[in-house]
Amino acid sequence: MAFDIEMIKKVYENMPGRVDKAREIVGRPLTLTEKILYNHLWDGNPTKAFGRGVDYVDFAPDRVACQDATAQMALLQFMHAGKPKVAVPTTVHCDHLIQAKVDAETDLARAKTQSNEVFDFLSSVSNKYGIGFWKPGAGIIHQVVLENYAFPGGMMIGTDSHTVNAGGLGMVAIGVGGADAVDVMSGMAWELKFPKLIGVKLTGKLSGWTAPKDVILKVAGILTVKGGTGAIVEYFGEGATSMSCTGKGTICNMGAEIGATTSTFGYDASMGRYLRSTNRADVADAADKVASYLTGDPEVYANPEQYFDQVIEINLSELEPHLNGPFTPDLATPISKMKEAAIKNNWPLQIQVGLIGSCTNSSYEDISRAASLARQVSAKNLKTKSQFTITPGSEVVRYTIERDGFIDTFHKIGATVFANACGPCIGMWDRDGAEKEERNTIVHSFNRNFSKRADGNPNTLAFVGSPELVTAMAIAGDLGFNPLTDTLINEDGEEVMLDEPTGDELPPKGFDVKDPGFQVPAEDGSGVQVVVSPTSERLQLLAPFDAWDGKNITGVKLLIKAFGKCTTDHISMAGPWLRFRGHLDNISNNMLIGAVNAFNQKTNSVKNQLTGTYDAVPAVARAYKAAGVPSIVVGDHNYGEGSSREHAAMEPRFLGVKAVLVKSFARIHETNLKKQGLLGLTFANEADYDKIQEDDTINFLDLVDFAPGKPLTLEFVHANGTKDIILANHTYNAGQIGWFVAGSALNLIAAGKA
Repeated sequence: MAFDIEMIKKVYENMPGRVDKAREIVGRPLTLTEKILYNHLWDGNPTKAFGRGVDYVDFAPDRVACQDATAQMALLQFMHAGKPKVAVPTTVHCDHLIQAKVDAETDLARAKTQSNEVFDFLSSVSNKYGIGFWKPGAGIIHQVVLENYAFPGGMMIGTDSHTVNAGGLGMVAIGVGGADAVDVMSGMAWELKFPKLIGVKLTGKLSGWTAPKDVILKVAGILTVKGGTGAIVEYFGEGATSMSCTGKGTICNMGAEIGATTSTFGYDASMGRYLRSTNRADVADAADKVASYLTGDPEVYANPEQYFDQVIEINLSELEPHLNGPFTPDLATPISKMKEAAIKNNWPLQIQVGLIGSCTNSSYEDISRAASLARQVSAKNLKTKSQFTITPGSEVVRYTIERDGFIDTFHKIGATVFANACGPCIGMWDRDGAEKEERNTIVHSFNRNFSKRADGNPNTLAFVGSPELVTAMAIAGDLGFNPLTDTLINEDGEEVMLDEPTGDELPPKGFDVKDPGFQVPAEDGSGVQVVVSPTSERLQLLAPFDAWDGKNITGVKLLIKAFGKCTTDHISMAGPWLRFRGHLDNISNNMLIGAVNAFNQKTNSVKNQLTGTYDAVPAVARAYKAAGVPSIVVGDHNYGEGSSREHAAMEPRFLGVKAVLVKSFARIHETNLKKQGLLGLTFANEADYDKIQEDDTINFLDLVDFAPGKPLTLEFVHANGTKDIILANHTYNAGQIGWFVAGSALNLIAAGKA
C-alpha cells in the first residue's frame, strides 16, 4: 500500500468539483497544469481566474521532500519556527553527502563516518517532528520520491531544483528554497506567481538509439537555460503516451535546466503500470476513477495554440540522439554533427570518463538499455576505451539490477558502481588527477555541466547525453563517434557496429529489495532530544536576521560586479563545501568565490574599498560587515541559475549584503533572496550595468517608500565624485515586502505573524 493513501484519496475526492468549478470560472477547457493548480488553492474551491505571470497565488501542496544538504538549513529554520510537528507529509533523504571515489561499499562507509554528526542530526529532527527519514544509501531523493510518494494530479515542493522529476508521474512538483518548505511544513500557504504555460506536443515514437533524454536535450536547445522561466511545461500527444513513466521523469527532471517552474505529463497507462510495479496499485485504482481530471481536456490538446502561451512540436520518430555541452546544458548538438562541432571548437576528442545514472537517468529501463550495450563488448570482442561508472538511483533499483545480472555485466567491462547517491552529478566525485586541471572530455547522463560541476576542474568539458549514448561513447572513447553510422575496430582488428540498445520498461520479475533504508518517525516526538554542539564545525543553530530599521540604506559598498554566467554553483559551491551546509558561518566562506569579477576577470578577487587592496570575496564582505558597512552584489542575466540551494541567498544576507541588482533572475533564487530579507532587484535599463564602477558607493534614495509595482531609485557615487542615478525594478508584493521589513519570512513565522 502507498504512503499517505488517505491524503491521496482526499485529493482525488476534491478534484472533480474544484476542476469543474475552475473550468466554469475560466470559461474554457483546462490544461492538466491548470487542473492541478486550481485543485490545490489554499482557499479550497476556486472563486476567480488567475492571470498567468501576473497574479501571486496561495497554494496548499500535498507534501514536502528535502535532501540532506538543504535539509540541514531547512530543519534548522523549522526548529526556529517553534512548531511541534510538520503539518504535511514530509521526508528527508540522505543522498548529497556521499562522495564517489572507490566503490559503493567503501564510499558509503566513509560517508557514514565523516558525516555521522549530520546524519544523526537529521535522523533525530525527523524523528521528533514526524518526518520520514531515508538513510544514507537508500537512494537519490527524486528516484525515491518517484518510487514511493509521487502520484498523478498531486502537488509537492522540495528543497532541490530537480524535485520536478515527479512530473513523470503527473505531479506539479516544484523546487524551492528551505524557507518555502518551512512555510508548508508549518501549516501555512505557499505562494507562487501563477505560471505561464508552455505546451510540448510529442508526435511519433522513440526508437533505436533515441531516448527520452533526447527530448529534453532538444527542448533545452530550443528554449535555452532561461526560456522556461516563470512557466510550467506540459507534454502531451501520442509520443508522450508511448513513453515510459520513468522516461517522462527524465524529461521533467532536466526541465530545471531551462528555468521552468516544473514540467508534467498527463496520467496514462505507463504511469498506471509503474504505480502497480512499485506496490501502489491502490493509487493506480484511485487515479483510474478520476482519469479524465488527471490530463488536459481533449480540446486543449486538439488546439494547443489556443490554450498555451507557447507551443513546441517534436516528432519523436525523427528525433536524433543529442549531446549537450560543454559548460552549459542548452548547447544542443545532434550526434551526427558532434564530430564536426568538436573539431571546429577544439574540444578534446578522447573521452576520459563516461558516467551514467544520477537522479535523472537511473531507472531500471535506463540501466537495462545501457547493459545491453555493455554485453556487446565481450560479444563483439571489443575493449572499453574510457573509464566507466554507474550511479544507481535507489537501493530498490540497485538491488533489482544486481539480481538481474546487470551489475555483473558492468563489472565485466571494468565499470565502477558507486553508491546510491548523487556523487559526481553534484561535484561529490574525488576524481584522481582533477587537481592537475588538465583539459579533458567526459560524457555523462546527468543534468548539469557547468564549469567545475562534476570534478572541480574548470578544464573538464562535460557533455550530457542519454545513458545508452554515454555507454556507447565510453566504449568507443571518442567524442566524434556516432553509433548510428560508425564502426569500431575490435581486438581482432575487425570492423564491428554496436547494435541498437534494448531494455525493459519495468523489471520482468518485479522490483525487489531487502532493506529500502526507511526510518518511520516516532508517533510522539515530544521526548526526542535534538542536540547541536556549540563547537560543531558542521552544524550551527540559527540566530534571526535583523529587521529593517525603516530608513533608506546608504553608504553601501559594491562587493562584486559579477560578469557573465553566475549560477548557484558560482555563488555557493557544492563539492567539498557540502560538509558545511548546516553551519551558516562556515559555509559563508565560499560566498561568490566562483563568480568572475567584471573589473579584473578573476574569480575570488575583489577590491576592499576600506583598504584599497584585493582579497577573497568572503573576506571583503566580512571586513565590510565588521565595519558596519552594508554591501551590494551586481550581476548579469539569469543570476542564480541552477540549484535551489538557499545558501546562495543566506550567505550574502549573513555577511551584510543588503541587495542583489542584476539584469534578470532565475525564479528560485529570486524567491530565496526575498525570503531571507534581501532586496532582489533588476535593472530597469540593462545598459546601466555598464555604468557601475569598482569603487562605487551606493545610496537608496526612496526605500522608505518601498511598495508593490514601484521601482526603487539608487544613487551610484563614483570615486571621482560623479554620480549615476539608476532605476531598479522589483517583483515584491505586499506580503513579500513584509518579509523584508521583518528581516526574513522566518522572523514572521517565529513571531506568529505569518
